[in-house]
Amino acid sequence: MRNNLFALLLICLTAFSTQLFAQDNLSYYGDKITEEGAIAASEISQLMKDKQEGTFKVKGTIVQTCLKKGCWMTVDIGNNEKMTVRFKDYGFFVPKSGADGLEVVFEGVARKEMRSVEELRHYAQDAGKSKEEIAQIIAPKEEITFEASGVIIKGYKKK
Repeated sequence: MRNNLFALLLICLTAFSTQLFAQDNLSYYGDKITEEGAIAASEISQLMKDKQEGTFKVKGTIVQTCLKKGCWMTVDIGNNEKMTVRFKDYGFFVPKSGADGLEVVFEGVARKEMRSVEELRHYAQDAGKSKEEIAQIIAPKEEITFEASGVIIKGYKKK
């Protein structure tokens, strides 16, 4: 009987500590949001097909964050495309390093934008691209961009 009680107690403690670890494994930025109801980032292109703007909660993978301040991140949306995610009112930032490849959930507004050569070059410079890579940007590009009001990064280990 005593062994059964000890085993039950051990199981409960393990489950409790696992839950605590899972919660500590989430980093929040901006408005406190939840993961519930998030769509896959790969769905955003189809959902924006006939729209100029839409409000969404999205989950995906961080490709890169701004190396200067963490003032933007890019997220893989499939088909060799990336979506730039900026942060509402420049009111918060994400980590400058250590977040690439991690799962992310963000909520806010997606927009179709024509991005100028100057803007594309600015983002390439912030991303640490070489002068040669930046010089190859010679044409504007229509892209889906995102303004997030809140972000959750899974698995980020603060340094």
